[in-house]
Amino acid sequence: MTIDWKKETASRQAAYIEDLKSLLAVESIRDDAKATPDAPLGPGPKAALDKFLAIAERDGFTTKNIDNIVGYIEIGPKDADEYVAILSHVDVMPAGEGWETEPFTPVVTNDKIIARGASDDKGPGMSAYYAFKILSDLKVPLKRRVRLIIGTDEENDWKCMTRYFEVEEAPVFGFSPDAEYPIINGEKGNVQVEINDDATNGGTVDLLSFEAGSRTNMVPGRARATVRSSQVSKLTSAFATFLDENEQISGTSDVDEDQINFLVNGKQVHGAMPETGENAGTYLANFLQNVDFGGTAKSFLTYLGTPAHQDTIGQKFGVNYTDDVMGPLSMNVGIQKFVAGEKTFINFNFRYPKGITPETIVAGLSAHLDGWQVVPTIGGHSQEPHYVAPTDPIVETLLRVYHEQTGLPAHDQVIGGGTYGRLMKRGVAFGALFPDSPDTMHQVNEFALLNDLYRSTAIYAQAIAEITNLD
Repeated sequence: MTIDWKKETASRQAAYIEDLKSLLAVESIRDDAKATPDAPLGPGPKAALDKFLAIAERDGFTTKNIDNIVGYIEIGPKDADEYVAILSHVDVMPAGEGWETEPFTPVVTNDKIIARGASDDKGPGMSAYYAFKILSDLKVPLKRRVRLIIGTDEENDWKCMTRYFEVEEAPVFGFSPDAEYPIINGEKGNVQVEINDDATNGGTVDLLSFEAGSRTNMVPGRARATVRSSQVSKLTSAFATFLDENEQISGTSDVDEDQINFLVNGKQVHGAMPETGENAGTYLANFLQNVDFGGTAKSFLTYLGTPAHQDTIGQKFGVNYTDDVMGPLSMNVGIQKFVAGEKTFINFNFRYPKGITPETIVAGLSAHLDGWQVVPTIGGHSQEPHYVAPTDPIVETLLRVYHEQTGLPAHDQVIGGGTYGRLMKRGVAFGALFPDSPDTMHQVNEFALLNDLYRSTAIYAQAIAEITNLD
């Protein structure tokens, strides 16, 4: 049957926007402090999952909620043994500071929709859902079942998908609409490395607190530190000079008797592309490292302010490495904390290609501690590099569909970001960011272009129809 996918999408645009707005209005940030047996990641992620499944149930689709942590929507022949998976997520990053609109009150303009999650990943997930609606409404023949699997912990530990694959059969192949076009058939390894120690002082100046970053996969856009000193004027003057010399950042200093509260504003971006941001934490440490601190405060600031500062490829640590196919290693210093009398904490996030190991990375970080008796440890969930050959039929089919609908060049590529696509042996990431569109994922004022979301709906509808019927 011949289908005008773009026309079918256009006829559903108004309904699409209303459903997307209702999903974006849910503040679906993981909150362990509010976790319950009924909401294992806090109320927000559960509410977003419930909302998405309720939309599908309204439209008559088969759904399943698994432990309020993951769920799916299914179409296709119920007696088919195999299924194809489209893996999306409804959890989002913290909004951060500096929004021009309310992050969970969606704003629709002539060309975009603005809200946290608009591009990562509620907008693309809704595009995949409306592709399901088109296929169902037109009764497009499908050889396999198709599931839109909805996760609630993609931005953290992937507990949702861990649970899903514990209790459900694996798909034969599929894609995740959580990256960019033309396709992502290779993803670098992903590992977090943590450094902890007691937070002590010992110099003529005390570091009372230092904080930057809230997630390991975000470049910190804001950093704060509180310092106690008898030379307040000297430090505030030096800080003003530092800001003048580093025009890419901004900041303030607020004096309260013998204490100074320093604030640095950098540029918050996705941790997979740290080179596009400005790490506020390492900038602040770069300034403070020259002050007369002692104890682990001095070591903490020197470590962040010298080898970790303005290096997004690990060169200063001796772990920079490039693979001919997968490209270079990237490094993000995502979380930086110091509370006097309590603990220090530094969290690095590395995206690494084939040819280097997490053990080599840890050794490089250890070699630059310079007497700070701390051993970096691998924390969080780590993932090995993932690659699907360009000759695989799913890669060839998706690239062809993309080119047919857009007329744009179609080629395979590797990224540093990690998507659910890597959970399938023959899994890839496919959209929804177009090559000529701005990437605002994990940034303040996040938005998605409406035309991109509509184009993706049409692409996904055709793509699902074709890959589901692959031999």
